[in-house]
Amino acid sequence: MDTNVNHQKYITTWGNAISIADRRPENYAKDLTLRYPIRPMFDGTKLKITLDNFCGTEAVRVTRVFVAKTKENGGRAVVEGSSVAVTFDGKESVVLPAGEAVISDEITFAVTRGDDISVSLYFGDFTLMRSAVFITGPLSKGFYCVGDYAESAKLPLDYTRNTNWFYFLSNVEIYTSDTNRAVICYGDSITSQAWPDYLSLRLFAENIEHTAIVRRAASGTRILRQYENITYDSYGLKGDIRFPREAKVTGAESVIIQHGINDIIHPVGVEVNPFRPWSDLPTAEELIQGLKRYISWAKEFGLTVYMGTLLPIYGWRTYEPFRALKNRAAELTPPTRLRLRGLRRRAHFGKQVQKSLLMALLNSRHFLKHSSQFLQAILPGLPGEFRVHVVPLAVLALRRLRQARLCL
Repeated sequence: MDTNVNHQKYITTWGNAISIADRRPENYAKDLTLRYPIRPMFDGTKLKITLDNFCGTEAVRVTRVFVAKTKENGGRAVVEGSSVAVTFDGKESVVLPAGEAVISDEITFAVTRGDDISVSLYFGDFTLMRSAVFITGPLSKGFYCVGDYAESAKLPLDYTRNTNWFYFLSNVEIYTSDTNRAVICYGDSITSQAWPDYLSLRLFAENIEHTAIVRRAASGTRILRQYENITYDSYGLKGDIRFPREAKVTGAESVIIQHGINDIIHPVGVEVNPFRPWSDLPTAEELIQGLKRYISWAKEFGLTVYMGTLLPIYGWRTYEPFRALKNRAAELTPPTRLRLRGLRRRAHFGKQVQKSLLMALLNSRHFLKHSSQFLQAILPGLPGEFRVHVVPLAVLALRRLRQARLCL
């Protein structure tokens, strides 16, 4: 028997959804470098990246791609001499067909947990910059630079700006121990905001070395519908298109689903907005059926499901009592109606917010959706067994939040 069997495999250490960039006259770019620092959750010896033009309406050419060790975590500079070319079928340049993704060749590159690597893309030709997603958080910042600096250690300050738009880059997989795994965070703008990053930082703080947080989130998206006009098409694709594609993550064992609030808050009537008719407003049962489809797909992919309850909407600009009733109907539906065999349990995000920051913010009629304190507050709302096995969250986090709310 061979006792030197290499128990390793590829596992996704970082990922994004691919959605639709905001429609602007300047949606084509040329002679542009993008650089994205990535915080790896595992050690590894090799990697692969995925470039995805899922929402593109025409093919794009990526002229060159490099991976390098980041000089300072989160920074735009990389270590001199550390850049390695990423190839696709042995070639440095790759064409991404409209609607399709391309996975790179296997690249030998030593990765150390917690030490950022940077993926740099250069576009020499006119390129439709449509397949992208906007995300924020302490680990989610990129850079764009005029000119070809993909292999350069430094991006020139005078020609470089920060960006939270992530174009084409959807996955980074690392060849690592097969005891490692990934957890998917799936949702809309709530999840494209900071809480998945805080969850990753919590893993580092608690020295949990076997789990990566992979974000699959796109702002404005709904479970049941999508917009077919250039005013709102950047609000992304509906869940039936997104979920079966985005939930296929190498090495993933679980998915946290926090989705559905936009289905409730978007419709206002054509007399107010011609693109948001009342007919788009779903019933609670329709929302539940959409979530059931998510659970069915997750089960097919071998994923354990953690379903986040819908969040409070009081104080939001389109708030009406009947919307809150739909929200509560979906949240309070008896578990027997929501449960499929693939559903582990529900995570009471809304309940957790009430415990920590809800009263402080809502009494002032502030909506919690994009509050940094709120994004951290929902973490303890994850189910107990999830915290035990993946993310043990300390009471200290809640204490800090309670202190923070005094300053609001």
